[in-house]
Amino acid sequence: MHQHRNIILIGMPGAGKSTVGVVLAKTLGMQFVDTDILIQERAGKMLQEILDTDGPEAFKRIEEETILSLHPRRAVIATGGSVVCSPDAMAHLKSGGLVVYLEIPYAEMEKRLKNITTRGIVLLPGQSLRGMYDERVPLYEKYADLTVACSGGDLESVVENVIEAL
Repeated sequence: MHQHRNIILIGMPGAGKSTVGVVLAKTLGMQFVDTDILIQERAGKMLQEILDTDGPEAFKRIEEETILSLHPRRAVIATGGSVVCSPDAMAHLKSGGLVVYLEIPYAEMEKRLKNITTRGIVLLPGQSLRGMYDERVPLYEKYADLTVACSGGDLESVVENVIEAL
């Protein structure tokens, strides 16, 4: 892998992008960037607050702006689950690195997202969790350079699988 390249983690809410990202960055000696945290800093409020007060479209706009303003080198970047809804954001991320899709089955996501109402998950009006899942899977698959299955395994094995895939 080229050493100035970033590793971009995409996947469903609850797939473990932030958790895996931190350990991966530490293991590979890279920076770690969590775009959800940057969005919160930029907006001055929690993800869920942005969604509740400004709505999903505003959230996606802030997410896109935040990502387009990023120019890291040698970073592991954990993205929000909805980043794949922005072709511009994804083109920007892909131009600087390798996109790794952390894949989890629907049932696993549902199990992990017990705190759904406070997690800042971008659901369109009237959209169910299942609807969001089905809508995004093809997008994750489209943008992924690598796909790593993340169900059932513990954190270390997922990180190992990602490193092996690289």
